[in-house]
Amino acid sequence: MDWLHAVAGLFVGVMVGMTGVGGGSLMAPILILLFGVAPATAVGTDLWFASITKAVGGAVHHHQGGADGGPDYMVIKRLLMGSIPAALIVLLIVSQMHMTQIKGGIVTTALGVVLILTAGATLLRGRFHRWALTARVETASRFTRWQPALTVAAGALLGAMVTLTSIGAGAIGATMLLALYPFRMRMQRLVATDIVHAVPLTLVAGLGHLWIGNVNPLLLANLLAGSLPGILIGSLLATRASDRLLQPLLAAVLVVVGWRLIM
Repeated sequence: MDWLHAVAGLFVGVMVGMTGVGGGSLMAPILILLFGVAPATAVGTDLWFASITKAVGGAVHHHQGGADGGPDYMVIKRLLMGSIPAALIVLLIVSQMHMTQIKGGIVTTALGVVLILTAGATLLRGRFHRWALTARVETASRFTRWQPALTVAAGALLGAMVTLTSIGAGAIGATMLLALYPFRMRMQRLVATDIVHAVPLTLVAGLGHLWIGNVNPLLLANLLAGSLPGILIGSLLATRASDRLLQPLLAAVLVVVGWRLIM
């Protein structure tokens, strides 16, 4: 076993368990930037890594979260109605492109910018949440009418992004959920919902990449050796950590990863 890969898996597992972010936002850049893994292989392997790791974290959040902190399965169902069909469509397109778009630096740079912008939104989450609450109150009937369709659309966007790059299910998904459900989503429930939604999405996308030939089984095993205990630790910590701790931690991680992708 390559212990460096296991250490990387442990770090990412802890971050996924605590914040819902890391399956793609951290692991894919680590594989590409630190270990020199080809981008297509990094994406395919990372999708399996995220699916297995988040399945463990989702189980912990389900049992530990309680009524207020556990996953919101109504929201997850709406997201999956958009994300799974979008993932299948993108897989069909990717199988014809042979991942040429991902191999270039343009997508990597764009993802870095998106992660940094998401970090800014996370740091301003308190103000953003207050704005979303105000907007929700002022347009309650109209917003409620469009909320299910907007959630499906958000799921479709996440499904396409995750299948192409393995990034988006955590950081970007959390920001979308906070905008769509400002009353329902406190931090712990937000993390739990994000993680549970990512499990079937990354599994479907991972199966597609396995079929295309973009998965390294040995690398995946080494990463999981660290990530599975890591996400157990992170998920247990998330039930005890405050929003004031998790939000800056999440933002700091996204800034570091985004900056490394751009440079």
